[in-house]
Amino acid sequence: MPSPVKPRLSAPHRAAMESNPWFAGIPRAQRDALLAAAEVVHVPKGTMVFRQGDALPSTGGGFHGLAAGRIKISTLRQDGREAILAVLEPGNWFGEITLIDGSPRTHDATALTALDLLVVPPETFAQQMRDVAFANAIAALLAARVRGLYAMMEDATLRGLRARVARRLLTLARGDATQAAEPRRSVRLPQEALAMMLGVTRQTLSKELNALAKDRVIGLGYGRIELRSLEALQRLGSAS
Repeated sequence: MPSPVKPRLSAPHRAAMESNPWFAGIPRAQRDALLAAAEVVHVPKGTMVFRQGDALPSTGGGFHGLAAGRIKISTLRQDGREAILAVLEPGNWFGEITLIDGSPRTHDATALTALDLLVVPPETFAQQMRDVAFANAIAALLAARVRGLYAMMEDATLRGLRARVARRLLTLARGDATQAAEPRRSVRLPQEALAMMLGVTRQTLSKELNALAKDRVIGLGYGRIELRSLEALQRLGSAS
């Protein structure tokens, strides 16, 4: 990763972080302390922020906040195919698991675009974890991640592909890992990436999306999917 610099945190960076529901729910004192300790790292597109199996280095690394850009969280399957677990947008924090248990990174984190990344040193994260309010917030963050993983497992084992596509689009409409209260009407994501999220081929996904477009549930554009009927997607997502 490029060497960090520590400019003054910009107003747009702070606004991006505080737009995230999880971060906005932390007491002001903890938010200010976290942002004050963060180093700003400018990361080029395509850079791997960390790899699955990486141990936390003695210098660099830490608790990451995404102030600008988009990151994919992914893993490689045994057959060499990539499985995308989530796409992170500005405002999200990640990388806490290794800081908590000391074990290697659980997945790859790759810059889909150029990034402005906030990096909180491990020692600062450990100090913040001694504060009850911050520790409770991290517990809530982990609980949300576990709920998301359970939902993905349920979808993969119990639901048909049409329902899985609908549910994933609804999740992406709320910012994927962010899960904002209000869904957006447009999802910016290549179909190939969506196929990787669902564990299907690009051709199989295309058939499902074209069928949904024919029924006017969605609209297809270059690198984006318009959600024309959230109600229809919710009905489809409830089916087995």
